[in-house]
Amino acid sequence: MTKDFGATSTTDEVLAGTVLEGKRVLVTGASAGLGVETARALAAHGANVVGAARDLAKAERATAGVRDAAETGGGGFELIELDLASLASVRGASDRLLADGRAFDVVIANAGVMAPPFGRTANGFEMQIGTNHLGHFVLVNRIAPLLRDGGRLVTLSSAGHRFADVDLPDMNFERTAYDPWVGYGRSKTANILFAVEFDRRHRGHGVRAAAVHPGGIRTELGRHMTADQETALIASINDAHAKAGLPPFEYKTIPQGAATSVWAAVVADAEAVGGRYCEDCHVAEIQDGEGIRGGVRPYALDRERAEALWAKSEELVGERFS
Repeated sequence: MTKDFGATSTTDEVLAGTVLEGKRVLVTGASAGLGVETARALAAHGANVVGAARDLAKAERATAGVRDAAETGGGGFELIELDLASLASVRGASDRLLADGRAFDVVIANAGVMAPPFGRTANGFEMQIGTNHLGHFVLVNRIAPLLRDGGRLVTLSSAGHRFADVDLPDMNFERTAYDPWVGYGRSKTANILFAVEFDRRHRGHGVRAAAVHPGGIRTELGRHMTADQETALIASINDAHAKAGLPPFEYKTIPQGAATSVWAAVVADAEAVGGRYCEDCHVAEIQDGEGIRGGVRPYALDRERAEALWAKSEELVGERFS
């Protein structure tokens, strides 16, 4: 029986008493914020962690504490180069992992971008859908043969999925005007739908997938927001909270923000979280109200929508996955 955790639980509290010796975990975005803390917490409990990052020099500097935690806790840590905004880089990284041949128990798709000015990836995709969803879609599917039976995939989504459903006919804002928050919402909904469909396809051999919302945390993810934009966003969140009878928004610390990732990855019951969206170290309820607040919109868990997004994603990347 798992313990009860909540919004203020930290990675170390969630993992207290958990021994991960012999477990191997891939964490993307291991050069800052949640990715570094996720890697540190897992390595400190004995896991062998592979951190993926676009800028290896930056990641080396940022993960000195991860290596220390691994040494103390009996785990291991290594870095690989991965630029999710380039499918050539994604395929190169996945090819190296496949050639290496060592299995993974967990993949945590943590890396992402939030509300940047309009831009395109190396393959011409809108930056957020290309990085947050399509890059991970190709990476995870290519290395899926390395996931051990009983393994898990955790995709990092956000309450921001409430900004927008995916737009399958216009994934790259070619027909509609670009809005950075709509783009973020589409990509975060895609992260949930990917977990739903990946879980359906792989649960037969015990591999489960879940999406998680880490909460609001001050990290490099918010580098594209101005102070005025941040103030306006928090005001809109508090308005939605007030209408739902919820307390005002509070930022989490980075260890609190990474807690739901490690909880869903190695602590929570697999059957409970498989194909679901989690927040504050529990499975979220379906909430169809307006505004950015807790819960998950029904469209993000829709199985037909998840299957359609999978097919559209295969079409866009030019690669099919069984």
